[in-house]
Amino acid sequence: MNGSEFSWSEFFAMGGYAFFVWTSYGLTFAVIALNIIMPVMHRKKVINRVKRAIRREQLQQ
Repeated sequence: MNGSEFSWSEFFAMGGYAFFVWTSYGLTFAVIALNIIMPVMHRKKVINRVKRAIRREQLQQ
């Protein structure tokens, strides 16, 4: 493939390393997504725990 020719099939094949390249892209995307999603979920759980604790304290008084 010289500079003037471009083939999408060659691009996606990655010179025979497509499985490894696309797998690494997929894993990277999954890790980044989890790094965004997990803290949000944890924050919601913590907020709910604090709200329950506040309600419990108010009921005990």
